[in-house]
Amino acid sequence: MDFTNEQIERYSRHILLKDVGGTGQKKLLESRVLIIGAGGLGSPIATYLAAAGVGTIGIVDADVVDLSNLQRQILHHTADVGVKKVDSAKATIESLNPDVKVELHPYRLDASNIRKVIREYDFILEGTDNFPTKFLVNDACILENKAFSQGGILRFKGQTMTHVPGSASYRCVYRQPPPAGAVPSCSEAGVLGAIAGILGTIQAAEALKYLTGAGELLTDRILTFDALTMEFRTVPVKKTAWALPISQGGKSPETLVEYEQEACDLETVRAQRREAGLAS
Repeated sequence: MDFTNEQIERYSRHILLKDVGGTGQKKLLESRVLIIGAGGLGSPIATYLAAAGVGTIGIVDADVVDLSNLQRQILHHTADVGVKKVDSAKATIESLNPDVKVELHPYRLDASNIRKVIREYDFILEGTDNFPTKFLVNDACILENKAFSQGGILRFKGQTMTHVPGSASYRCVYRQPPPAGAVPSCSEAGVLGAIAGILGTIQAAEALKYLTGAGELLTDRILTFDALTMEFRTVPVKKTAWALPISQGGKSPETLVEYEQEACDLETVRAQRREAGLAS
């Protein structure tokens, strides 16, 4: 493709990079990326991928913007409260970069639709806040031979890893979701808003590296950080049979498993909000 003068100026800092250049920028403009979750992690992911000129960005989210989201979900603004997150995200992305086409998926992914959705994209980024979806995305990407980035945040900590076909998967680290009540949600335990920006930006960088072929991906290892001490660690992950579907000699199922999502303990949340001096 031929760049317009405006594109040459817009993407000049990419084009100057030896490991990206004009060829890499062309790949980005022709790429299709799916972001699952337009929340704390999806916000910086979408913002940086749009700014980078990823040609098509798909957004999956069934929720509407809540006032409590604005502390960390920078895709959305005060005027967007009550608006569907996918619509708010689309408006923000299009205002940032008119080169980007935004595809909306305003519904929850489940075993009946996820494979059809992710099949249309080159790279998948998971930034949800519940374990059933994380495992569903992991298994679906393995069955569809898709590369993806997984991320999670809580309080002052975050962790992420990248999977490409054949590398260690999320199930190589965690075989199944934790027991009910073992891990609190962000709505129960809280999260420092900037943590979402740190981790989401790392996930966006992984996507850009994958699409352009630059550098080494965060495969077969998991990155964790604690913002209280600002310490980062990279822990090796051994690839197991869970990295492959059964048809290829692995343990990942050929049919997707949908784990039940535990309901949020609203009474606990309300009690914590009252203790913090916040309205229920």
